[in-house]
Amino acid sequence: MNLYAESSALLSWLLGEADATRVSHALGGAEGVAVSDLVILECERAFIRMLTHGMIDKAAHSDLQVRLHAALGHWSRWRISPEIIERARHPFPGAPIRTLDALHLAAALAVRSVVPGLELLSLDDRIRRAGEQLGFKLQPT
Repeated sequence: MNLYAESSALLSWLLGEADATRVSHALGGAEGVAVSDLVILECERAFIRMLTHGMIDKAAHSDLQVRLHAALGHWSRWRISPEIIERARHPFPGAPIRTLDALHLAAALAVRSVVPGLELLSLDDRIRRAGEQLGFKLQPT
């Protein structure tokens, strides 16, 4: 199985939240994992928000960044290309789709055009609904 990993799932995994085990199982069973620049940006911004609001200290912030970048070393990274932006400008099933969600879905479609059978790893209900209607198998199951 190959996955496009969306931010909600990766943040849950990195932060050890309730669904972290399910996400970890999906990541561990994947032959390949693709992420977009947007995933990296959203994860790092979440870490900064947590640090700023006193939810984590500087050591925990550093540990989260190290974990994220260690994982990124094993995954394929997709740039948010003009083609992805163009696709994100158009409707998706399961509206309303927020801007960042549209970018994730457009990126997943771009990866799927090169990696047939790509599955979508997300915990976000809107992305999961739209992804399913776009023909993605969803993870975690």
